[in-house]
Amino acid sequence: MNLKLAIFDLDGTILDTLTDLWAATNATLRTYGFPEHSRDAVRTFVGNGVAKLIERAVPAGTDAATIANVLADFKTYYQAHCNDNTSPYPGILDLMTSLKAAGIRVAVNSNKPDPAVRALCELHFTGLVDLPLGEKPEVPRKPAPDGVNAIINHFGFDKSECVYIGDSDVDIKTAENAGVDCIWVSYGFRHADELGDLTPPVACASVAELKAQLLK
Repeated sequence: MNLKLAIFDLDGTILDTLTDLWAATNATLRTYGFPEHSRDAVRTFVGNGVAKLIERAVPAGTDAATIANVLADFKTYYQAHCNDNTSPYPGILDLMTSLKAAGIRVAVNSNKPDPAVRALCELHFTGLVDLPLGEKPEVPRKPAPDGVNAIINHFGFDKSECVYIGDSDVDIKTAENAGVDCIWVSYGFRHADELGDLTPPVACASVAELKAQLLK
């Protein structure tokens, strides 16, 4: 692979954000008197953006206006608490440092709101992420390829020189829709049996395997 650009998903791929997402979800639900969820349940809710997370978390039949209020309150709470328990997966900082040393550009494309993506990348990957990009009005959520395409266009690389790395079925579909190579990691938020009928072209069970794949 003549790799020039590695585009990473954020949650479940380079950052373990699940505890903070779980805590923010339940803290918000509590204010409305709604039932809370287990950490593993919230794990299955994430991946399609925070709006879908809240739709899945509120009780069935909740009206649209209430869902919108819960979502707004969740965003406020999470923005203030998005780094309480969040940290990079072991080995990720070394991986990014090695990519930079090899002259490979590093970007992040996430369905998390853009302000949180930028804040977390600055906190955990200062000087290592060349371009962070999260959900915002002009960038449709993954699996739409718009975010990946915008990042590639920013750098001016050919798609054959780029790879997308993620932990979910959404990420596999995003790479397919963008027409770029994909690496799926199994150490994140999704298990192999949760990918449906999708078969990732390349799978890595650890950050060490991912590093070997990207720098081979």
